[in-house]
Amino acid sequence: MRNRFGEQLERLHVEMIQMGALCEDAISAAAKALLKGDEDLARSAQEAEREIDQKEREVENLCLKLLLQQQPVASDLREISSALKMISDLERIGDQAADIAELTRFVRLPDGMGRQRIEEMAQAVIQMVTDSVDSFVKRDLDLARQVCREDDQVDELFNQVKKELIGMIASDAASGELWLDMIMVAKYLERIGDHATNVAEWVEYAITGTHPSNN
Repeated sequence: MRNRFGEQLERLHVEMIQMGALCEDAISAAAKALLKGDEDLARSAQEAEREIDQKEREVENLCLKLLLQQQPVASDLREISSALKMISDLERIGDQAADIAELTRFVRLPDGMGRQRIEEMAQAVIQMVTDSVDSFVKRDLDLARQVCREDDQVDELFNQVKKELIGMIASDAASGELWLDMIMVAKYLERIGDHATNVAEWVEYAITGTHPSNN
């Protein structure tokens, strides 16, 4: 019975890795679509978002089977319940990436610091998603806490983007709608960073039994 449980738990890890990889693909495709004005890439991001939704259902079903058909000990129970929380955040990451992809139909980003910051934010949040899922699979508490620290850098980038683009709105009111769309893109990326942080915090709970919000 315990061997069977171990096999299913390993499958859970594989499914989580796959879901994380889909999130990375969705963010990357959405960011590239926006930066290049490529609607094919935008459609790729939206397709990845649909696959993420399907993967969420599959992982949820697996977690429920583990809870109902097996007899998990306390540490296993924390891991499974944490996974159920994580997939909700990963699904939201897919939604945010699809929202960015949708803007490709309306926005052509000009060269400049705002564009550069958005590229930096996209790379940073992709790394956060990668590290948050890796920390769960590897039970790496240090890596999970590193993700939480990385979110501060993403927040700082967002503040820089917002400040620069508000300045652009003041100096070029005719293009105000474009600058507002760019602020929205930056906000979506900032939210992705928040969701990756949530994943990392549930990893800490799975490992330690204490959620950082309770500290």
